[in-house]
Amino acid sequence: MPGETAPTGRPHVHGASAALALRASHADRDRTVDVLRRAGGDGRLTAAELDERLEVALTARTLGELAGLTVDLPLVAGGSHGTAVGVGEVLRIDQRGGSFRRDGRWAVPRRVELRSSWADVTLDLSEAVITQGALCITMDMKGGILRLVAGPGVVVNTDSLSVSYGKVEFPQAVDVEVPTTLQVELVGRIAHSRVVVRPPRRTFRQWLHRGSA
Repeated sequence: MPGETAPTGRPHVHGASAALALRASHADRDRTVDVLRRAGGDGRLTAAELDERLEVALTARTLGELAGLTVDLPLVAGGSHGTAVGVGEVLRIDQRGGSFRRDGRWAVPRRVELRSSWADVTLDLSEAVITQGALCITMDMKGGILRLVAGPGVVVNTDSLSVSYGKVEFPQAVDVEVPTTLQVELVGRIAHSRVVVRPPRRTFRQWLHRGSA
């Protein structure tokens, strides 16, 4: 009957409304975060929209709140309740102290999820295999440093990165005549940390040619 309440004092809810009213678990929040981050990496959400929705997802209490965050996004493989991230789609780095380095001929994914504390992380893109035009790096860094080695044609944007007691360092000049091959966007937050974006170091042969030029 209308107005009937459960023994706990909460009103009875039926059908789809009942499902959306269920309390969300950590796994439910994580799945929604994956969908949002992929949408951001694909360019379906702006950096501001991604940050806003991620903040809501991480504090959502019900499945209805989570559903509202992805209602305008396409479903990914894995059904309506989960996501399936293929090989090469995401690189997850969870580093506590020490160092992590990825360089040489490695395949650049669509997304890098970096969580680190007091660690030294290097991502060298100078010889990497780039198969798409955009890379989203979501950051949750406390202490330490991220070194991003960006070769010709790699453009890095940190406008959506929140910096607290930290520093972001860029090279002095960007060659505007070189066509852009990869757009890298850093989002999230860092505290007591540094992000250093630099070109690859010249080899001895390159230094010789530079001196004779």
